[in-house]
Amino acid sequence: MKKKKQTKKNIVKKDNPVKPVSSESKIESRRAFLTKLWKGLGLVVSLEVFAVFFGFLFSGKNENDESRSKQIFQAGKADSFQPNTVTAFRGGRFYLARLADGGFIALSIRCTHLGCSINWEDEKKKFVCPCHASSFAINGDVENPPAPTALDYFPVMIESGFVKVDIGTKLKRNRFDKSQVEYA
Repeated sequence: MKKKKQTKKNIVKKDNPVKPVSSESKIESRRAFLTKLWKGLGLVVSLEVFAVFFGFLFSGKNENDESRSKQIFQAGKADSFQPNTVTAFRGGRFYLARLADGGFIALSIRCTHLGCSINWEDEKKKFVCPCHASSFAINGDVENPPAPTALDYFPVMIESGFVKVDIGTKLKRNRFDKSQVEYA
């Protein structure tokens, strides 16, 4: 038998501080890393969900806030609107109705049933919703359901002979009332 010559490669020291790495410890460390990663991502997602939820919960404007800016739309001279007529202001999102007694009321173009845009039919003298056939009188009252309430309206002001509509303040109502009308 030949004895092999001892080289540095063949010498294994018993007090060698480097220990062989087992494949099991790699899996455990990877598993621990991924566990921490998923927990961290879960925490981030949870924080985002809570932020969106609380942002939605507290984002509304105070309905009674008097300091909010008014959006005044000048419709024209009061004399230019004939009694018992309706003028569409699609850009302002309303119809300006001059009632038979000379009063003005600004009505929303949205049906109170499902929010479809209504149309004024001059020959019938009423508003008609093309979606579900609701119809409304010139003053916004419901004539034919399924619309549950009268059309929403906007405050009207008459200043120096001009009709002005506050399109920033939409008011809900159940039915028409004379107090909702502005006279020149």
